[in-house]
Amino acid sequence: MSRLMLIASAILIAPAAMAQEQDHASHPPATQAQPPADEHAGHGGHGQASGEAQHAGHAGGDASHTAMPSALGPYPMTRDASGTAWQPDAAAHHGAHASHDSGWSFMGHGNIDFAYTSQSGPRGDDLGFVAGMLMGAALYRFPDDSAVQLRGSLSPDPLMGKRGYPLLLAAGETADGVETLIDRQHPHDLFMELSASYSRQLGNGQSVFVYAGLPGEPAFGPPAFMHRPSAMPNPEAPITHHWMDSTHITYGVLTAGYVAGNAKIEASRFRGREPDQDRYDIETGELDSTAIRLSWNPTPNWSLQASWADVTSPEQLELDVDVVKWSASALYTQRFGDSTVLITGAFARKDSSENVVLDAWLGEAALRINTDWTVFARAEAVETDELGEHAAHGHHGPVENVARATLGVSRDFRVSNTLVVAVGASATQNWTSGALSPLYDGDPSAALAFVRFKIE
Repeated sequence: MSRLMLIASAILIAPAAMAQEQDHASHPPATQAQPPADEHAGHGGHGQASGEAQHAGHAGGDASHTAMPSALGPYPMTRDASGTAWQPDAAAHHGAHASHDSGWSFMGHGNIDFAYTSQSGPRGDDLGFVAGMLMGAALYRFPDDSAVQLRGSLSPDPLMGKRGYPLLLAAGETADGVETLIDRQHPHDLFMELSASYSRQLGNGQSVFVYAGLPGEPAFGPPAFMHRPSAMPNPEAPITHHWMDSTHITYGVLTAGYVAGNAKIEASRFRGREPDQDRYDIETGELDSTAIRLSWNPTPNWSLQASWADVTSPEQLELDVDVVKWSASALYTQRFGDSTVLITGAFARKDSSENVVLDAWLGEAALRINTDWTVFARAEAVETDELGEHAAHGHHGPVENVARATLGVSRDFRVSNTLVVAVGASATQNWTSGALSPLYDGDPSAALAFVRFKIE
């Protein structure tokens, strides 16, 4: 436990230690977004910009004047992340854009990773795999500034096979409907999001909205890791995924929200069951679970959230087990000259109906040194009962503390106005507790290399 607390303390301190003092007077919170002269300066996608586009929406100026208005309210669209989650207004967005005389506007972006991972120790493995996502959005804004948005996201993950890729200390979901995946990251479904939203502005920086998805993402946790600015340079999933953002692909979501300036409260009803091992289908079921999230962007550089969810029967191998979840996170984005710092600190807790409480801590940071080079890091610590000898057969063991830390670098090569190729690598050190150490032969290490194709 002492190692867990030490790492947890470091994770919580990291954002404050790396952040610089923000001049609030020169960067007032945006309450009414104004379209920029260039219609491509901001949009509703997710990602990091490059070249001149990277500077749109950054903290070098008031974000309200450098980003298109959101589809969900009178605030900069750069604030929108996965589902209805928020990120800092200063976070960059990019994508390929088009518009039609009918009034509809369109955006597309995505990334495909070709990766090879080597995970050491007796429970490790080596594998080449493909992962990523492709996303498209269509937006129609009415004369009264109410808006309809349609969004879809697809993933190539099913191509890697039902067992996913090796990832030591990870656990969750199943490849065969019989045993839990352990020390592997499951593939995401082909359909990551098929959603629609409608918003209506109330004046004075206020709006209400509804969001529905099949699949979609309920109002819980920080942005999903593949959309989180600090996580995007890293192709590997965090082991805290099933604490913080496992609901980002949920087959049945209905969310209603209210925005007042830089604050938002929203509530969701959704299907609690996580996707099954069939990664190509569309599942249906009762909306049996509830989530509530409060979000606040006090300045263009910060995005804070706290959320709660009561999830009914999330695991198909444990039908009688329900889980209550809590989450809190802080995301920070700041530009220093040609460099950009992206940081996330997050905590989440799972409290099962079997009275087992498990905590998880996450710290992430990415430094875009310039338009070409990015250095990224991740530190995680979790309490888990799914890694023991009996866990693969659905039997949970004693709670153990495990942790891991990753450091990586990537280099971008711009091929065209909309295509960037990135080449990168990372190294990871894992730490296991005493009871798990013999199973892993101590504290194993891992390495990953990748080539990424990004549509910007």
